[in-house]
Amino acid sequence: MPMPAKIVLATGNPGKLGEIQRILGDLGVEIIPQTELGVDDADETGESFVENALIKARHASLLTGLPAIADDSGLVVDALDGRPGVYSARYSGADATDESNIDKLLQEMRGIPGERRTAAFHCCAVFVSTDDSTSLVAEGRWTGRILEQRRGTGGFGYDPVFFDPECGRTAAELGPELKNARSHRGKALSALAEMLREHYG
Repeated sequence: MPMPAKIVLATGNPGKLGEIQRILGDLGVEIIPQTELGVDDADETGESFVENALIKARHASLLTGLPAIADDSGLVVDALDGRPGVYSARYSGADATDESNIDKLLQEMRGIPGERRTAAFHCCAVFVSTDDSTSLVAEGRWTGRILEQRRGTGGFGYDPVFFDPECGRTAAELGPELKNARSHRGKALSALAEMLREHYG
């Protein structure tokens, strides 16, 4: 079975789009963001990263007639009992921005000492075929801790306050190649790319 010539990517987030296209670039597939095909975001009603990723992929595939890739990811903070979790993108409300989400996170973690500020980014990346007969699911995790203030100007989301102890830098201070090698999304998408190669021979 040949690899699909085109796959719709179920996101309109430009930061996420750039990361995903870099990681999947060597598959030899045209990856088209759903926004170019007039597809709006799906309602993320799932209770897990896997459920939300599948909802988004199936929504994009149904409306475009193309196989789809989607990911769902979030920040899980130990001292906050796993919050913001699946609500990471809308943590500070319906009109949340990266800045307002970070502001809320830092406010909720005020006074928590460094050794208790452990956290991990989680990502689930999925592929669904047009008839939904094939669903491939891959996951990735990136452990670190939450700083008390922002550092770095790269990345997006919670990157400026997520510190990677092994690198000694925040996610917002890493270049694209190193970030993709370290990150939850990079690990999940690299695993998904390998699954696609195996599935399509």
